[in-house]
Amino acid sequence: MRPLPLTLAAAAVSVAVLAAEDGGFDVQLKLAFPSATSFSAKEGNPPHYKAFVQEGGKPRLAGYAYQTIDLEPLERGYEGPIRYLVGMDLKGVLQGVVLLGHNEPYGNFSIDLPGFPAQFKGKSIRDTFRVGVDVDHVSRATISITSSARAIKNSSRRMARAYLTPDAVK
Repeated sequence: MRPLPLTLAAAAVSVAVLAAEDGGFDVQLKLAFPSATSFSAKEGNPPHYKAFVQEGGKPRLAGYAYQTIDLEPLERGYEGPIRYLVGMDLKGVLQGVVLLGHNEPYGNFSIDLPGFPAQFKGKSIRDTFRVGVDVDHVSRATISITSSARAIKNSSRRMARAYLTPDAVK
């Protein structure tokens, strides 16, 4: 069990993790892929959720949602893995990123802040994801931020290689 959070940001992350563990994972999926109207169960290799939108009364595949830890299990921050849920459309553009959990000692002023995962929305998998270039940097949290950016980039590119066609990627 995680120790009690010391900050409001850490409390919000803890609530998100508890909600996911208590069956509220659909809320996190909706945050990762806001335009989706429904999601499949977790499936496939690499593991993912299919995101659907309603089109003419029928569901149409709009993209995928996946957990970075499922695709990049060896990626570690300062104090272990950092778990994100990422939504990506069929053109390789990230629709949203949700922090699910971590043990980072400096997360309260870096990756816990809502602006950190929000900066990935709209990024293409072809972007560099370089800290200090197209990913915001926070002094004293370099390992956490670099690991997070790398996990999001690598898991997204792995999903794209597995499920998207090269000519469709933006």
